[in-house]
Amino acid sequence: MKLPLLEDLGDVRGRTVLVRTDFNVPMSGVDDARVIADEFRVRAALPTITWLTERGAKVVCASHLGRPKGAPTPKYSMDPVRRLLATLAPGVELRENLRFSPGEEGNDPAFVAELIQGVDMYVNDAFGAAHRAHASVVGPPQFLPSAAGRLIEREVAVLDRMRTSPKRPFVAVLGGAKVSDKLGVIEALLDVVDQLLIGGGMCFTFLAAQGYSIGDSLCEPDQVDHCRQLLQQHPSIMLPDDILGLDADGVYATFGKRLPDGAKGMDIGPGSAAAFGDAIMDARSVFWNGPMGVFEDARFAKGTRTVAQAMADTKAFTVVGGGDSAAALAQFGLADEVDHVSTGGGASLEFLEFGDLPGLAALRKAPNVK
Repeated sequence: MKLPLLEDLGDVRGRTVLVRTDFNVPMSGVDDARVIADEFRVRAALPTITWLTERGAKVVCASHLGRPKGAPTPKYSMDPVRRLLATLAPGVELRENLRFSPGEEGNDPAFVAELIQGVDMYVNDAFGAAHRAHASVVGPPQFLPSAAGRLIEREVAVLDRMRTSPKRPFVAVLGGAKVSDKLGVIEALLDVVDQLLIGGGMCFTFLAAQGYSIGDSLCEPDQVDHCRQLLQQHPSIMLPDDILGLDADGVYATFGKRLPDGAKGMDIGPGSAAAFGDAIMDARSVFWNGPMGVFEDARFAKGTRTVAQAMADTKAFTVVGGGDSAAALAQFGLADEVDHVSTGGGASLEFLEFGDLPGLAALRKAPNVK
């Protein structure tokens, strides 16, 4: 996919450039004592910011933080991020939380006009928000010379390669809670992968589709028939053969594919984790999105840890699709051991499904793009 890049802006000296960043960082603490728990997203924007400032541009960043629902909310103030940015990129301005205005998520033209007032150029470097048709994402490129920042440039290059020309065997690993949340990307991946490994809560709907009893495990009954069709059409789908969880009395236990009444599956079992790890080790390209279990609980972190370690150890080209998978990698100290960790969980999945995002389409229609 060809996008306008920073070089396509021409001379930026003396120009004011609005950079849509993704500073939606995890926070800890409350009110005035809030601190940033993970600086990754702020630091990820520095290559773009530095490129612009070194060439004499005045950079104004804008981001959302949390879900303030269209009104100023102190706990979602950008102040902690602003303090960090002042140490990392002195002189760079950061506006207040975009979502303090209902015009952001509503894509209000009046809010777009407010955003671009006094601005000469626009750069989108917020891949994690590029799948949202929000004012700050799709509005400015209608009026200003625009470009993708270095982060989006890298994200698109990596994911487009994974989607259209992966080295084979290509293995995808999907977890998380619900099949319905990932049905589109499951179907898209099944068209290109050699093997699709499914764990997490979503595996139980597939197991139910195979006729196995799943106890009180998470299941979406309205998706069972669809899962059955996918399994019939795609022998490349691999499901767990054993499960870790809690029995009807709440006692930690290991099960096979059939769970007794009252039992609840919480993680893939050790045999399945080893099999998933072997598939990853044998691959040449791997995409992973979604944990294999409730990894926040140490009792049910083994499956996710095994997948994460295999992602770190394999010689394949490895991509982690943001979200909880990225959080798990960080928790296990393996974030630096994979080739690419996406900054956008939802955006990475939508890009793999559709091959485009609203924010990218907007950049391609900017007035400086021929």
